[in-house]
Amino acid sequence: MFTALLDAIDIKDRLITADALLTQRKLADYLVQRGAHYHFTAKGNQATLEKDIALLFEKRKKPGFVDVSPPDHGRIETRRIWCSDALNGYLNFPHVGQVFLIEREVVNKKSGRLSFETVVGLTSQSLVQASPKQVLAANREHWTIENRCHWVIDWNFDEDRSRIRTGKGPENVSRLRRFAVGVLSMLSDGKTSIKEKMAKLNRNTRMVFDYLRMTKNSTRLAAV
Repeated sequence: MFTALLDAIDIKDRLITADALLTQRKLADYLVQRGAHYHFTAKGNQATLEKDIALLFEKRKKPGFVDVSPPDHGRIETRRIWCSDALNGYLNFPHVGQVFLIEREVVNKKSGRLSFETVVGLTSQSLVQASPKQVLAANREHWTIENRCHWVIDWNFDEDRSRIRTGKGPENVSRLRRFAVGVLSMLSDGKTSIKEKMAKLNRNTRMVFDYLRMTKNSTRLAAV
């Protein structure tokens, strides 16, 4: 299904990121054959791959790059990354340009609680094509999109507690929710949250039809 979606898109010279579920050899071959690069996370479904990368960085020293995020939302996040091409000829995975390990440390400013997470992964981009800073940025951008999408759908549409469970109902309703999030995101002015925009549209049904241009006298671009 993933490759079927990409068939209609020009991905040449693009970096395609994916979580561990899609860390597959066939997908790696598909992307590189179409002139793209991949950035994958290695986890339990590729246990040997994950173990080999983790072992390489077991005695790691100074990181290749460190990023400290601003203390937004009451927390301070520090990310460290190590990269290496030492496993390029060893791993049973196609087109490996380098492997990486990322440490993520989060401090809750209010409680002082510290959480620590380590992930490993690989990319077809070589050390010359992508520096540790760039690899870390690609990883962070992937999870920013992932978390934003899932969090909005669960928080505003209560998807995790949905009782629609039979037939193709769950899939169809999930697609409708994501369509709604896409429309609401396009309507956002950067200051209005999805929740606020939903509340505004709930109070003005006509505005919904205007935004979707479903009536003859809808304005070309309804005012946000």
